[in-house]
Amino acid sequence: QVQLVESGGGLVQAGGSLRLSCAASGRYAMGWFRQAPGKEREIVAAISRSDGSTYYGDSVKGRFTISRDNAKNTVYLQMNSLKPEDTAVYYCAASTLISSVILSTSGYRYWGQGTQVTVSS
Repeated sequence: QVQLVESGGGLVQAGGSLRLSCAASGRYAMGWFRQAPGKEREIVAAISRSDGSTYYGDSVKGRFTISRDNAKNTVYLQMNSLKPEDTAVYYCAASTLISSVILSTSGYRYWGQGTQVTVSS
């Protein structure tokens, strides 16, 4: 059974940075999603299982970086130049699909518990 443990959320001022971590019990294609109150869950970033391919949602391109440490089965989301609109619960997810990057929620079988990110103005 795949388990995902998220950490790194918190409160930060606009323009600041946070790094989220997601430790998995194996190596998978993974993604980061976020959901703000009253809004739909949206893709933030995704990374392939092994070839290094990445994807970023339009709203975070140039500010966020997804990476992984395969030795630790851990995926990171480095968030820079944070804006109040980035405030949301952030979820990591793991997919068992054999693919490069997976962009839709339906492509992910396992989800982390979520971590709150709050950006103040």
